[in-house]
Amino acid sequence: MLAIHGGTPVRPECHASAHPDATRPAPWCPGHASDVTCPAAPDPRPAAPDATHRCPRYSFAMLQPQTPNPQLRAARAANSVAFALQGFFLAVILTELPQQKKEFGLSDGLIVAMVAVISLLAGGGSVTAERIALRWSSRTALRIGLGLIAATGVAIAFAPNTIVLFGALAVYGIAVGIVDAGTNMQAVFIQHGYGRFVLSSFYAAWSAGSIVGALFVAAAERIDLPLWASILIPAGVVLGLGQVFAPRLLGREEAEAGTTEAAIAQAAPGTSVPTRLFLVFGVVIALAFAIDLAVGNWSALYLTDELLSSSSMAALALAAYQGASLVGRLTGDLWVRRYGPRAVVRVAAVVGVIGLAIVVGAPGPVPAILGFLIAGIGLPIIAPLCFSEAGQLTSGSDLDALIARLNLFNYAGTLVGGAVVGVLSDAVNMRAGFAIPLVFAVILIGFARVFHPRATTSAADVRAATEPA
Repeated sequence: MLAIHGGTPVRPECHASAHPDATRPAPWCPGHASDVTCPAAPDPRPAAPDATHRCPRYSFAMLQPQTPNPQLRAARAANSVAFALQGFFLAVILTELPQQKKEFGLSDGLIVAMVAVISLLAGGGSVTAERIALRWSSRTALRIGLGLIAATGVAIAFAPNTIVLFGALAVYGIAVGIVDAGTNMQAVFIQHGYGRFVLSSFYAAWSAGSIVGALFVAAAERIDLPLWASILIPAGVVLGLGQVFAPRLLGREEAEAGTTEAAIAQAAPGTSVPTRLFLVFGVVIALAFAIDLAVGNWSALYLTDELLSSSSMAALALAAYQGASLVGRLTGDLWVRRYGPRAVVRVAAVVGVIGLAIVVGAPGPVPAILGFLIAGIGLPIIAPLCFSEAGQLTSGSDLDALIARLNLFNYAGTLVGGAVVGVLSDAVNMRAGFAIPLVFAVILIGFARVFHPRATTSAADVRAATEPA
């Protein structure tokens, strides 16, 4: 069972910049300052690079590039499909809410409550995924979650009244949590198998799926497709593709068989994750998703209510953000391999601050849309890197548990992003409401220092960083 322990808060460097004349950079440790010599590394110039670094407070294993086998490549493709299906169906459910509102006579407050309940129950789904993964595997959890999404889709499509609709959406929330946790568990294990950063590409698949889902609903509205059909068809897509690709995911034995898993197990034999690092990565995830949901929920209203744009132009704000996030996530892995997680997170947060500052100060719709586009290039890269970094702190079934627990911060962030911005917007105005995501982005700049300063440990690794995914 995964243990999370406390420790003395310390600065996030470990003799990384000491001994500039050393032929090889000293191992990095997230628990010591650069001007403090880690007691576990008395020799400042090791004869050979080591994938693991032991420290009295923290254990960390660095990724070592591997040649992926066909099974690993198939698992990567299958998990990308799972990410895409999650984004696809969630976009369908959220963009169909206005039609559900009309169909069942729901109030705006009830719609907000429904979205909040989905987020809350998704947290329960993440815990459920942890239990399933520990009992069987993350593949089993993911297959159950995808099946549950398809089943709840059918129930939502044919709901005869609000009671059945709310019940189906509640179960859907649990399914969302199971799939979120399961896909992230698989993603980290697959990244370990590759030995290089590939996790951002999975989130790119999610972004692509959400765009396709929104376009599907737009097309369904254009041809006057009945509400039940516009939900039933996506549910069928999730069921069909899930059945085809889920068997190709990694089972427990395959997930734990890689050399990176062995290195992490050697680095962290006690399977104990520092409370400080766990909470820091969790807070970063919460802030990143809070910004993401704030843009998703409030960008269109900001343009229409505050900047007096048309509804068609207001829709471009979210489209610009999602399109930019897709590009950022598609290229994110390459930037991380070349410059390291810390630099990428810092630059991504700075870009986000610039974009959101433009949004808050925008005199009209066009500058605001440009601001959302700029913010989308950087900010959506940060959450995947949190799971990536945390995934190098432990291995095996403990890794499944760690990812499931970190995933809970996702839903905390979505609740904050939806509630805080909404409350401040009601109390003051929408411009003031979007100052909150801007503050969150500024905070993320400071958190960049807890990420690993580099992605590789040797010249061979640097060469591998330039290889295509």
